[in-house]
Amino acid sequence: MEIFKKSTAMPVNARKLWDWHMRPGAFERLTPPWEGVEVEEGACVEAGARARFRIGAGPLRLRWEAEIDDVIPGSQFRDRQVRGPFAEWEHTHRFLDEAEGRALLEDEVHYRLPMGAVGALAGGALTRRKLRRMFGYRHEVTRRDLERWFGGDLLEAKVVLVTGAGGLIGRSLVPLLRMLGHTVRTLSRRPVGAGAFGWDPSAGRIDDRALEGVQAVIHLAGENIAGGLWTQARRERILRSRVDGTRLLAEAAAALPVQPEVFVCASGVNIYAADGRPHDETGRGGDGFLAEVCRKWEGSAQAAETAGVRTVFVRTGVVLSPGGGALGKMLPAFRLGLGGPVGGGAQHMSWIAMDDLVDVYAAAMTDVTLRGPVNAVAPEAVPQREFARVLGRVLRRPAVAPLPGFVVKGALGQLGRETLLADLNVVPGVLRSRGHSFRYPRLEGALRHLLGKSA
Repeated sequence: MEIFKKSTAMPVNARKLWDWHMRPGAFERLTPPWEGVEVEEGACVEAGARARFRIGAGPLRLRWEAEIDDVIPGSQFRDRQVRGPFAEWEHTHRFLDEAEGRALLEDEVHYRLPMGAVGALAGGALTRRKLRRMFGYRHEVTRRDLERWFGGDLLEAKVVLVTGAGGLIGRSLVPLLRMLGHTVRTLSRRPVGAGAFGWDPSAGRIDDRALEGVQAVIHLAGENIAGGLWTQARRERILRSRVDGTRLLAEAAAALPVQPEVFVCASGVNIYAADGRPHDETGRGGDGFLAEVCRKWEGSAQAAETAGVRTVFVRTGVVLSPGGGALGKMLPAFRLGLGGPVGGGAQHMSWIAMDDLVDVYAAAMTDVTLRGPVNAVAPEAVPQREFARVLGRVLRRPAVAPLPGFVVKGALGQLGRETLLADLNVVPGVLRSRGHSFRYPRLEGALRHLLGKSA
């Protein structure tokens, strides 16, 4: 039997640390984005309760079923594998009081790999590395979440309606909102489960029950910009999905007898001129298709603003997450040592780590001083060649294979020119003025956390 143990000091006492882990959304929040976990059935922390989920990607997804036992409220619990990839697995979660109101979070795993000595020889080192990555990520997220959010004024519970909850950002934001004590409803074309409601923006239909009693709206939904070549039909879908959905939601919110306190709408940094100059929220507007989309996107929320609802536009840069988006698309080539700078490499890349982005959304929802455009980007944009160099270093792979600009233009056309080759140097002016602190202000720290690569 192999034993793995990870312990980290936390800024709250053991009871509060226990309570934090018992909140809805905790499992999803603490699951590393590279694991590809899909929860089939969650479990409350009670002896005999069971949780079922799938792990992995593509056709190799494995079912894992675990049973909860050895529960000591406020102190510990254990999950034991009933069905899964290990011959044996027992994971004890401990919450141990230390001096001065601090606690120790301790995870201890006893496991045995399948196929006995052969399995241990073949997969022992790999399993230990995976456990170090996974629990390193979990403990860092827990510590930083507690430092930023626990016990502060921003934890006042609200009823929140979220569109696009199944997308890249929504999958990270919704668990955090639930852990912060908010009640989350979702709005989608195919609603499934409790708290899920339906709408069809193209037809102008929305389930009125979704907005009853809602105090905050977070609107993330929209056609994937990089989901295919920009044919005329796709360009129209990209624009209409944002304009129609935002207008429908804003008008529905404005028409309520008791309106939401805040309407938070996604937007993009492509609204600014791609001229390489630093642009805060007052920066010069850009040209091109995406700039037009962003302007019309924000303009379609006019009904909420006119009705006096505090409206925030989260102008987002390149979102870093191995679970999808730009970084997810880059990783296969970089892991093979085939990555490198795109185009000339001098064009700026305005980026933000996923954990910082969901912090911005949570703050925009509750901080009444935030209104209008808010640039959701790290403090410093980096040249694209610097991004490639840092990603290669984090992965311990060469990153010198260039992707020439003419290839990007030839393969992707306007999509490539306005995304991969655009020189967007955007700064978080509003967040800086509010004294906002970023978890990952530097690119290398962000990538190491997101990819589970220690320094």
